[in-house]
Amino acid sequence: RLDTLSAFFEIKERPTGSKDPYALRRAALGVIALLTSTGLSLPLLDLLHHHLARVREAIPGHNAISLVSRHGFNAQHDATALELLDFLIDRLKVQQREAGVRHDLIDAVFALGGEDDLVRLLARVHALQAFVGTEDGTNLLAGYKRAANILKKEGYEGPAQPPVIPANAGTQSGPTLGPRVRGDDGSKNGDGEVGEISLSYTPEPAEQALIDALGLAGPTAAAAVSEERFADAMVALATLRAPIDAFFEEVTVNDADPAKRTARLALLAQFRDAVHGVADFSRIEG
Repeated sequence: RLDTLSAFFEIKERPTGSKDPYALRRAALGVIALLTSTGLSLPLLDLLHHHLARVREAIPGHNAISLVSRHGFNAQHDATALELLDFLIDRLKVQQREAGVRHDLIDAVFALGGEDDLVRLLARVHALQAFVGTEDGTNLLAGYKRAANILKKEGYEGPAQPPVIPANAGTQSGPTLGPRVRGDDGSKNGDGEVGEISLSYTPEPAEQALIDALGLAGPTAAAAVSEERFADAMVALATLRAPIDAFFEEVTVNDADPAKRTARLALLAQFRDAVHGVADFSRIEG
């Protein structure tokens, strides 16, 4: 099936609209069914390169592409392989919607990008679906949307994040989950490395509680995602529910003191980025 798909994509014969004379959509669903039913986790993009190389070797005067190691999406991956991967992912989305998985949850995971392992994608979608159906998931989503709305209104984006690669789509390496916040009493979130923000004031109790909770939950969730323990990542995020609720109830984000306002926006950005390490919650409805 992959040889068939690769051959037709290479000669630019792809399904358009409702037209699919060569049954390429059915071939794609066959590939998806094989991978998901067997739980076969593999770097699909490299496999597509392999099949495209075989096709190109069979075409006179057409140089075959070389295989590349799986270090992420970059210029070494040609357009045809990426288009074919997108086609397979689109078919997977349709299949899951027809199977009853909420479209917004599919979008929340797939929006992270940088992932070519369909089995791993589905595992994350199913873990997210289980989580948002809980009270913790519902309340965390509400807290996330409130934080995201404040950040959007204030035009605060926070520090740039490193590029996403297939092996850890949605995760960040080391201590760069978001801005680090340190109080003037020496307390801090994370390891005090990249992005640390020093506070010129003693944070309020609910503010400090959120700082501490993020210092634990962010790295724990990121580590769980990198190890493909998606349910554990959701459990880690669930610990942020009470601290973010208390923060909004007891702390004034847009304080008259510019230093407090900036630091609190940075803290909300860290919360947003920690959640985005698991899924793009902005895509989730409700």
